[in-house]
Amino acid sequence: MNIKTFFNFLALLCSSLIMALNSTQVMADSYPSKPIKAIVPFAAGSATDQIGRAFAAKMSESLGQPVVIENRPGANGMIGADQVAKAPADGYTLLFGTNSTNAALKNLVKNLPYNQETAFVPIGYFGSVPLIVAINNDVPAKSLNGFVALAKADPGKITFAYASTSQRVSSEILASVAGIKMTGVSYKSGPNAMTDLIGGQVNMFTSDFAVSLPQVQAGKIRGLAVTSLKRSPAIPELPTVNEALGIKGYELIAFFAAFGPAGMPKDAVLKLNKAINDAAKSKDLVERFSAMGFESQPGTPEALGQKIKLETVKWAKAIKDAGMEPE
Repeated sequence: MNIKTFFNFLALLCSSLIMALNSTQVMADSYPSKPIKAIVPFAAGSATDQIGRAFAAKMSESLGQPVVIENRPGANGMIGADQVAKAPADGYTLLFGTNSTNAALKNLVKNLPYNQETAFVPIGYFGSVPLIVAINNDVPAKSLNGFVALAKADPGKITFAYASTSQRVSSEILASVAGIKMTGVSYKSGPNAMTDLIGGQVNMFTSDFAVSLPQVQAGKIRGLAVTSLKRSPAIPELPTVNEALGIKGYELIAFFAAFGPAGMPKDAVLKLNKAINDAAKSKDLVERFSAMGFESQPGTPEALGQKIKLETVKWAKAIKDAGMEPE
């Protein structure tokens, strides 16, 4: 290769590199350039769905593109989470996940179809809600202590519903700390479980405020306690499980956050994180969900990543303490 040819080759190489860099920058600057799909791994009407739709609407305003919710319920959130884990990592398919999909399932499912620790990139934290322990109105108990006494009198006869990991684990741990035996009944969705609780097909359901609080306030079911460490301003007359049973340390709350397939562009993650944080600071969104005990907590993707690590350890211990084995 003569010197002229070499310099021509070098100039062409530099030109190609500049074009590639410019193209990458244009792609980064233009994200998002089309609608974003957000998979909610639980049914319409669930807390994840209600909170997810509210955040999606706010995010759409910030991003200038629709964030479209798609419900993919089933297997405690595993079906929807698996779909996102296998989606292209281009920022256009997100998971609006929970403690079920991103902290607990690892210790509940033997053959999880995705690696919970490596399949997702954390994007932004929405917030958390406590749960309400509630029973069918025909159950002859007026307090959590009374309910425990009934369960002790007839081990295994009392049934509890669950449609998510938090609902199941909270009930199993309650049984463990109270020294009772109950029979769990699995449902595809929280609203379906609530329908059966009201109808008396199951005796107890520990579920998020979005599903249970309206029914408690309407007198269709009887609330016994909340699963947080402090009473909820949304329904301050209900004691905590700790207060009701005279114990310490019982706490199980559900959290909600956005994740994407591993390998998503950093620029897309940061743009989405800002849109989520702006939504979490929105006065109307906060006021709308404060009635269900929702507490928002804006933060960085890195902070969410650290939280997931801590929550995974926490849920592993809770599942072990409840005597639950992976299935």
